[in-house]
Amino acid sequence: MYKTQGLKNSRIEVADALRGLAVAGIILFHSVEHFNTFARDIKYTLPCDGTVFNVLQALLSGKMYGIFAILFGLSFFIMRDNQEQKGKDFSARFAWRMLLLFLFGVLNVCFYDGDILITYSVLGLLLIPAGYLNNRWLWAITIILLIQPLEIYSHAVGWHPDSRWVDMGYFKLMQGHDTFCHSVVTNLRYGITVTLGWFWFHGRITQTLGLFYLGLLFGRLRLFYNEGSNLKVWRIILAISAVLVLTGAFTDFGKYDDLIRPMWNLAILMLILAVGVLLWYRFQGFRNAFGKLGFFGRMSLTNYLMQSVLGSLLFYEWGFSLYNTLGTTWSALVGLGMIVFQYCLLKIWSDKHERGPLEGLWRRLTWIGNKN
Repeated sequence: MYKTQGLKNSRIEVADALRGLAVAGIILFHSVEHFNTFARDIKYTLPCDGTVFNVLQALLSGKMYGIFAILFGLSFFIMRDNQEQKGKDFSARFAWRMLLLFLFGVLNVCFYDGDILITYSVLGLLLIPAGYLNNRWLWAITIILLIQPLEIYSHAVGWHPDSRWVDMGYFKLMQGHDTFCHSVVTNLRYGITVTLGWFWFHGRITQTLGLFYLGLLFGRLRLFYNEGSNLKVWRIILAISAVLVLTGAFTDFGKYDDLIRPMWNLAILMLILAVGVLLWYRFQGFRNAFGKLGFFGRMSLTNYLMQSVLGSLLFYEWGFSLYNTLGTTWSALVGLGMIVFQYCLLKIWSDKHERGPLEGLWRRLTWIGNKN
């Protein structure tokens, strides 16, 4: 069983900045995808739309959520370890915290049918037993989860689950955004199950849980601090990830795409993490510039719900219906505009508040009834 090392868990500023990068990337790619709404006849397109989509998909799709998942596991470790150092068990409190996140997810799905908070809240409960495992067992489970065990089994025995119900759910969602009330009802009825189904059929369930555990392990190893030989470890991660990314870029995954692509995405996101951490501790200029995303990352929950409200208003049929107007490049520019707007708005908030409005509420409710 794992026991705390009793070391102080100081604020990890590079993790905040990386979380801010992940949130910005999520907003940008959701805009490119028209917040899961598919156009019938786009009016404004550009010749570079295909290239822009391919580049953004390679850099963002599956990678930003992956970074978010690792940092989610890291946050769990910090909270649990801090409580363990006080002689307290964090398990019940974290389960309550996940229930609160589930409720935030229900609110979010009213606006955006592709919500991940509900999935995170359910899978997050599995961090509780993982917190008691020693590193050896946790590494073994993490590796098994990350190599896509369900996809390996599927190819080994020739079993392929029927995903037609997910496609039907998407069809229902696409038909349900004509009015705000109809959109809310449709999202609540189909959005949660369709998102969970999509996660299942694209290897995201096992990989997300594996990334949670990886973040927990990174926390135990204190890899995000500039201590000991940590930067050497990140250089090794950088080298291995770069080789895997380049190899994958020139490889046709063919019929094994569902098995290999999630692991290739994993290599890309590890490359992004390694570059971010190494540049952070190597160059003061990079730290000053990238650090400006820190408050943006600390307000990730507020950011995530805000992008759902703004994105549905802009792209859905009940709002400005941009899904049927803008091509990829113009949609990406709208996404950048959303990022700038949210950044400026929350920067004003951060000048007087340490946490975002929803983060503050989540924290107060998490520790409700706690006397210390």
